[in-house]
Amino acid sequence: MRYPIGNFHFTGQVTESDRRRSIDIIESTPAKMRAAIKGLADKQLDTPYRPDGWTVRQLVHHVPDSHLNAYIRFKLALTEQCSDIKAMTSN
Repeated sequence: MRYPIGNFHFTGQVTESDRRRSIDIIESTPAKMRAAIKGLADKQLDTPYRPDGWTVRQLVHHVPDSHLNAYIRFKLALTEQCSDIKAMTSN
């Protein structure tokens, strides 16, 4: 239950085909998520996806938020002269 999609395994080699497939997945995910929740009632959106887990609504908001944060962090790391690791803060 801790890793619903399984543990991460890296082979150490990324091919052009791997890179293209990853880009395609990232590109198609927003439309797939919209389609997956289309027509769901509030009660369904507020249902945890597993015991003691986040709700569907929380997950749908978390995924783009976390990806945007990752994008911004990578962009800053690549474009700043002396890039610091930005801490995630919550108020």
